[in-house]
Amino acid sequence: MTQKPTILMLGCFDTKGEIFSFLRDCLLAQGAEVVTVNVGAMGSTTLFPIDVEATKVSETGGGNLEDIRSKNDRGYAMEIMGRGSSEILEELYKQKKFDAVIGMGGGSGTYVTLKSMQNLPLGLPKICISTLASKDLSEQIGAKDIVMMPSVVDVAALNSIIKPIIQQAAAAIVAMCGVEVFDKSTTSKRIAISMFGNTSVCVGFCTDLLEAKGYEVMTFHANGLGGKAMESLVLEGCFAGVLDITTTELADDLCAGVCSAGGQRLEAAGKLGIPQVVVPGCMDMVNFGTMESVPDKYKNRQLYSWVPTVTLIRTNAKENQILGEILAKKLNHATGPTAVLFPERGLSQIDSEGNVFYNPAVNQILSDSIEKNLNSDIAFINLPLHINEKEFAEKAVETLMEMMKY
Repeated sequence: MTQKPTILMLGCFDTKGEIFSFLRDCLLAQGAEVVTVNVGAMGSTTLFPIDVEATKVSETGGGNLEDIRSKNDRGYAMEIMGRGSSEILEELYKQKKFDAVIGMGGGSGTYVTLKSMQNLPLGLPKICISTLASKDLSEQIGAKDIVMMPSVVDVAALNSIIKPIIQQAAAAIVAMCGVEVFDKSTTSKRIAISMFGNTSVCVGFCTDLLEAKGYEVMTFHANGLGGKAMESLVLEGCFAGVLDITTTELADDLCAGVCSAGGQRLEAAGKLGIPQVVVPGCMDMVNFGTMESVPDKYKNRQLYSWVPTVTLIRTNAKENQILGEILAKKLNHATGPTAVLFPERGLSQIDSEGNVFYNPAVNQILSDSIEKNLNSDIAFINLPLHINEKEFAEKAVETLMEMMKY
């Protein structure tokens, strides 16, 4: 980047003005320009100019500062300010007002910072200095490429520990602005594909076939976060087609497993009209942690320890009937070419003849449910193959290629 990068600095300037003033000085020292957004509901600072004040943030979030202050409810305040700042940052980004965003804080500041970054695209540099950086923040971070930096000490006042951390963060985000991110103009040759260990053979075959045709294949692990990431990037227009080989996250969402990707899974490609081939890969299973962590209501079900920290539950007849309805009804809203391929001889590595989850009768219930609920204009293709057979992968790729001709 030849011109000065513009960094958006976000934070609670009401209580942490001094420490944010130091961060701003560090960004300026690195040759950046700074845009400031105050999400502090109780006031502001005179230590540096504020471009977007808390009043604007609260109004955008559907509240007002007087009401927020009178309630004296920090959770309510942070929800309003987080929602408002998220919308403001999205609009400022569309106007090309900044090249990167940085924030910092404790519990409240971290929440608002991460919330604010959710509508920003992949590749835009994002850093959050936080007292919570070493904790599990997967729910708050979601599928976004946010760099978390531990503050070590509280983000409350300047001291000899936090000052170099802030200096390093400022240097890092300015340097990140100089990195050229991937060009979306190559979208026409990029395919998204979903994978689990139990479908890795199929995905490997598909990847080889697609790469031989000159496509770039991006694989997403269907562990909840992977599904969210794929859906998010599809919505950003990053792909020309989707091979959704592994839709197991729908089963986890239904049964409260640990790999749920949320209620929006299997919807992004349909919304954008992107060609998609969908396979009920690994919908024979729901994922939990250790054997001891399995909920009591599933203790008497068919269980399998994939590794000591991953326990799989075989989905039953009723669940497969419901899953078929869910999958079909999501796809019925698709605005682009869509097809479902069903591998009659098994949905996963362990759902194969002689293996632990092999149950053709239950799989047939899933197949019937999908076909019954699927719109007639969406192709439903039964194949007398196992999901990990090469011939199945060939048919999946062939079907997607036919769709992408139009």
